[in-house]
Amino acid sequence: MKKETTAPLLEVKNLKMYFQTKHKGQNGNVVVKAVDDVSFSVYPGETFGLVGESGCGKTTTGKAILRVLDPTDGQVIYKGRDIAKLSRRELKSFRRELQLIFQDPYSSLDPRQSVYSILKEAVCADHKHRTEAEIRERCDELMTLVDLDPVMMGDRYPHEMSGGQRQRLGIARALACNPELIVCDEPVSALDVSIQAQIINLFADLQEKLGLTYIFVAHDLAVVRHIADRIGVMYLGHLIEVMDSAELFHNSLHPYTRALLSAVPTTDYYGEKGRNRVVLEGEVPSPLHAPTGCPFHPRCRCCTEECKQKMPPLQDVGDGHFVACFNYKNVDY
Repeated sequence: MKKETTAPLLEVKNLKMYFQTKHKGQNGNVVVKAVDDVSFSVYPGETFGLVGESGCGKTTTGKAILRVLDPTDGQVIYKGRDIAKLSRRELKSFRRELQLIFQDPYSSLDPRQSVYSILKEAVCADHKHRTEAEIRERCDELMTLVDLDPVMMGDRYPHEMSGGQRQRLGIARALACNPELIVCDEPVSALDVSIQAQIINLFADLQEKLGLTYIFVAHDLAVVRHIADRIGVMYLGHLIEVMDSAELFHNSLHPYTRALLSAVPTTDYYGEKGRNRVVLEGEVPSPLHAPTGCPFHPRCRCCTEECKQKMPPLQDVGDGHFVACFNYKNVDY
């Protein structure tokens, strides 16, 4: 897939997701800007990783794209249509093409339904006529796709399955709708490390077989590095850097991205001893009282007076690498 010759499957433009709170401010109730002016594109067949620490707005971004939450402002252009502005009735035609895989596979599954019943519900959601044999065949096909044995697993209930098996079921349920784009909301964070590797490999295999496009939300940079083609880094509701996956560990420019990378554990003993560990000062500011200007400036050693007053734009520094920092050339860590 060459981005130069391929139109984006999804374009997110100036997306905003604001929440009214009960906290009082000078001008009335305080508004939390969970997602503030986020823009990026996703191309057919690629995996776009969205990373950042808890509370940065990455999951809210995914839900706003899918219209699980209605965006406050901005555009979500899918195949040329702005789905952020569609009515609920118009949105139905897109629902099967855009799917979500949840972080917690147990709470996202109905404990009263068997594996077969859960998949049948998804298969039949388009209300097309199918015989019981055709439904069973499709459910068996979905289970086989995600490496679940239809004979052993078809009649089991979620509480009778392991965490990895439940997540495979969640993936199968999303695939039942024949989607083109899947938002994966931290789909491996609740799993053991050994199972994480299996699920990551499954995502890669399914993408190759079915031509899927992923938005992969995570906080683990090591996981995202293995599956993503491009990566966007978020901080306090803002997208602060976008780059190819290969650039992440070798040419990151934003001081926050570099601080994140310095915290990634490594098995290289001598490399770890010689590595420059960046310890950020202070805490992440509260979204209720977000700082003016660059949201990272209270914790940045390279900030200037300009950083405190203005939000730096996401600028193209070449080769599809974007960074929102006035002083990225002078970062000394």
